[in-house]
Amino acid sequence: MDERDIADIADPLALEHQVCFALSVAARGVVAVYRPLLEPLGLTHPQYLVMLALWQHAPMSVKDLSRLLQLDPGTLSPLLKRLETTGYIRRGRDDRDERVLAVTLTAEGRALRAEAEKIPPAIVERLGMDIAELMELHQSLTRVIGAAQTAVARSAAETPAG
Repeated sequence: MDERDIADIADPLALEHQVCFALSVAARGVVAVYRPLLEPLGLTHPQYLVMLALWQHAPMSVKDLSRLLQLDPGTLSPLLKRLETTGYIRRGRDDRDERVLAVTLTAEGRALRAEAEKIPPAIVERLGMDIAELMELHQSLTRVIGAAQTAVARSAAETPAG
């Protein structure tokens, strides 16, 4: 879609034409589908994302975890604190570099993975969408994320320092 395509839309400011609106509503809706599956595990959706990253990559530095999840450290820190309080993770200084705060899974956190493995198929079932359609959506959203990051970086580079 280019500027001519946008000009052809009767009202380019109509709410139903806004990508940001569709993404926002979709995100809230999907998170609501996850909620009843995560509650028995004692996890919120953001905590679940942290656990997914750790199940795949632990141990990790807080800095690397922040980068992977695309969360600033100020947002990530309270999530980690709550996960540590629940006994799923441990935070501590890296033995090789005392400046690095490392995050590791506890035995309880590793064991939780077996329960969490039931979540993806339950989400697919609850959404009632074909897995191929969901994978295509994931690819499209990944392209949107990349385009948005590029646009933000370009905008920051064009904005004069003040």
